[in-house]
This record gives sequence, structure tokens and C-alpha cells, in this order.
Amino acid sequence: MSTRRASIAAGLIIAGILLVVIAFTTWYTVDESEQAVVITFGKADTPVTESGLHFKLPWPIQHVEKLSKETFSLQFGYKQDASGELVSFDKETKMITGDEYIVLADLVVQWKITDPQKFLFNSQKPEEILHDATSASIRSVIGSSTIDAALTDGKAEIEGKTRELLTTLVGNYDIGISIQGVKLQDVELPNAEVRAAFTAVTDARETKNTKINEAQKYKNKRENEAIGEKNAIQSRALGQKTARIEQALGDVALFNDLHAEYMKNQTITRQRLIIETLEQVLPKAKIYIMNDDGETLKYLPLQQMENQTPPPVSQTEGGGN
Repeated sequence: MSTRRASIAAGLIIAGILLVVIAFTTWYTVDESEQAVVITFGKADTPVTESGLHFKLPWPIQHVEKLSKETFSLQFGYKQDASGELVSFDKETKMITGDEYIVLADLVVQWKITDPQKFLFNSQKPEEILHDATSASIRSVIGSSTIDAALTDGKAEIEGKTRELLTTLVGNYDIGISIQGVKLQDVELPNAEVRAAFTAVTDARETKNTKINEAQKYKNKRENEAIGEKNAIQSRALGQKTARIEQALGDVALFNDLHAEYMKNQTITRQRLIIETLEQVLPKAKIYIMNDDGETLKYLPLQQMENQTPPPVSQTEGGGN
């Protein structure tokens, strides 16, 4: 009897344990920053990206793997230790440029998990694959770039090419990762003497560019002044041309009016024109009209007659009140 009771008690305990396991393994929650994959007997189902409470079959039939949706950072060539200081790995970042110079290049790669199923099952260590692909990409791009481009104004182009090549490699590996961005942190020469020499060359190049820009600015200024002066001369010439044309048109109109008057009375008009012409040609000369009919009065002093003032008008005798 005691053995039977013990068996029943053990059965109840086992059943209770199974019920507890079922109760706690048939549901799971997904946060907004997470995505989940339900795995049934080792086979992954469709990823769950909606946040909230979800249900599944109890363990060990199904279990859940949760992955973050956030953007991760891969630090290539350095890392930050517990005290916050940066530790560099020169052996990892040392590479040769296309013109056979040695540089140290480290960078940060921003990446996300876009396919949780591939991330979990297509490779054992996807982050190591990403690290190796990053190393291969940056070395390939630096190896086809010049030292000047790597240290000065070619960094943006190097970043773009590295991101493009890394995206292609990660896509070929098919590990469920997408590349969000590539940012070069430092590209420098391996020793202080070489850095100082290159800095001097860079400063000289900057001075040269500054002088060229200043000369170009002065050239543009002088060209603009010359263009402005040319436009002013052309404007004045056009104004003079217009004035001359208008004056000529006026002279033609005046001549036409004179010709019309001349045709009406040729003798009077001819004499008037002669007198007006003499006044214009000899403005200070005195003009006399001569009489050649044999009389005593030989000329008429018009100038004196014009200068004489008329006598005052006297009051009539017998006038007054």
C-alpha cells in the first residue's frame, strides 16, 4: 500500500513538473528592439518581428532564439578597454598603398541583423566572418589608392569603395547581415619622422592651393572690371549713335520744311537763308542792306536801328484832368 502511494505521489510530482514546464515554455515575449526565431526540433521557422506576447509548443519541441534589431558597431584595428582607453592593433591595421607606402588604417563598420534565420544557421561565427570581410575590403581599397588620397582628400572615396566591396562580400557569404555604414577613424603613417615630413609636404601643397585661389580671385575681379568697363563704353557709344541718328533725322526734317517754304516763295526764302547763314558764320558782324539804285542812301544800318531805344511817349497837350 505504501509503495502504491509512493508511486502515485511520484507520478503527481512528475506531472506537476511537466505542467510547470509546459506553462512556462509555451509563451514568450518580444520587445520592440528584438526579433525572434522559433526553432522546432532544430529547424527554424519564419522570424517573428512583431513585439508582444506570442505562444509556441512547449520545450523541448520548440524553443526561441531572440536577436536584437539595433545597429551594431564593429571596431576594426582598435578596441576600448574597461577603463575607457583605446587599444590599437597595429599589426591588424598596417597595410600598403598602391604607390607602395605603409599606412595604419582603422575604421568602424555599422551593421544590423536583417535575417535572423541565416544569422543563426548559415555560419557558426558570423561576426568573425564580418571582421575578416572588413579586413579584406579595406586592404583591397587601400592597396589601389595613393598615399595622398589615403591621408588627405580621398578618405570619403575610400569609405564609399570599402562599404561597396564589404556589402558585396557579406551578400556572397549570405549570413543575414546588412552593412549600414563604414567610417574611417584614423589613417596615419607608421612613425613620427615620416608623419612630420608628410605634414610639411601637405602644408606646402595647401599654401600652393591658397596662392592659386588668390590669383584666380584676382583674375576674376580684373575680368569683371574689364567687362564692366567694356559694357559702359558700349552703352555710351550706343547712346551717341542714337543721338546722332536723331539729330540727323531732325536736320532732314528741318531741311524738308525749308525746302517746302523755298518752293512756295523762292526769292524771299533765299534771302532769309542767306541772312541767317551770315549770322551763324559771322555772329559779331554788322549787317547793312545796300541800295544800288543810284539814290543817296546807300545802306540801311540794321544793327544801329535795333540798338536804338524808342523815345518815351509824351503826354498829349491839353490832356490831364
